[in-house]
Amino acid sequence: MASSKTSGRTSLKQARLLFSESEHGADMFHATGFRAPDPFVFLESRGKTFILLSDLEIDRGRKEARVDEVVSWSDLDRKVAANTGTKPSSAAIIAAFAKARGGSRPQVPVDFPLGLARELEPHGVNVTPVEGMFRPERQIKTPDEIRLLTEATRITEAGMERAFEVLRASSIGRAKVLRLGGGVLTSERLRIEIESAILRAGGIPAGNSIVACGEQACDPHERGHGPLRAHSLLILDLFPRARSGYYGDLTRTVVRGQATEAQSRLWEVCLLGQRLALGSLRAGADGGAIHREVTEFFSDNGYPTERVAGRWTGFFHGTGHGLGLDLHEAPRFGAGKLKAGQVFTIEPGLYIPGVGGVRHEDVVLITKTGHKMLSRCPKPLEL
Repeated sequence: MASSKTSGRTSLKQARLLFSESEHGADMFHATGFRAPDPFVFLESRGKTFILLSDLEIDRGRKEARVDEVVSWSDLDRKVAANTGTKPSSAAIIAAFAKARGGSRPQVPVDFPLGLARELEPHGVNVTPVEGMFRPERQIKTPDEIRLLTEATRITEAGMERAFEVLRASSIGRAKVLRLGGGVLTSERLRIEIESAILRAGGIPAGNSIVACGEQACDPHERGHGPLRAHSLLILDLFPRARSGYYGDLTRTVVRGQATEAQSRLWEVCLLGQRLALGSLRAGADGGAIHREVTEFFSDNGYPTERVAGRWTGFFHGTGHGLGLDLHEAPRFGAGKLKAGQVFTIEPGLYIPGVGGVRHEDVVLITKTGHKMLSRCPKPLEL
């Protein structure tokens, strides 16, 4: 195994090797279109693609995988055994598979199993880990991928619509606690309603959707717990996975009841910050510059990003992130120039202890001259 990593993009002329499952292994699923719960081997070499599958998966792989050749593990096992006169190890079989197809010095992702890399060396396969995007082609979405991302967004919106419905149906009890059907409406209870709606819409619930109210919403990744209260800012951040493998991601901030003047202003300034970012989107725009512009806008409107009593306030996360087969997918929004065909969420947020947290998040496709909004869920403040 090479002791150093290459940086930046992979070379499409050099062989690429993956060893991964594809239920959650986004690179493997993107490369093969074949979903399997156990790790298998993919090789791209000399302009062709190959996978090595066990007998359990071989027939399904031959029908479903988008590759040039599907190779049987057991057939190769017998061939290697016949050539060596001994029972081959898994590494010996993978090495024989790779070398026969021009993959003796392949590039691999940085999370390639270290033990396997070392076991391949004595069999004549030396891998080179690649930093950054292992499959840079993933960042530019095809028309089919855009359709699947739009479907995932619709599924996400079904969960959000259910959240609005439940909140509107709730009543305001003592100490401003929300009640529904004779019981207290908690973050946990609303989360179940949301994720049940996502499941019915054909999605796979995240299991940890954010339903964070009041001071809890001042921590961007606080999932939320306990009773929900009226007249408080409530962040609803939903990020389910569609059965296609693609993710949706959507955030809305609402108040059940009446918002205070301070809450309304925080909500409105955050929305204006999102509109500022959206208005700057186009191929060739600098994501980092857009982020700085939004941060400066918030500061100019009375919400600087700073530490107060040891706690961050203002806007202290990214303006957005890539979205696809991973929830947070490369490239980073602020890492460079935007390209047509990339899909991002745009999600500025403001977090002010004593007032609450606000975040507005939508899914957009970058185009040559601007952007296309893939999400269409309304943004009510008061419910």
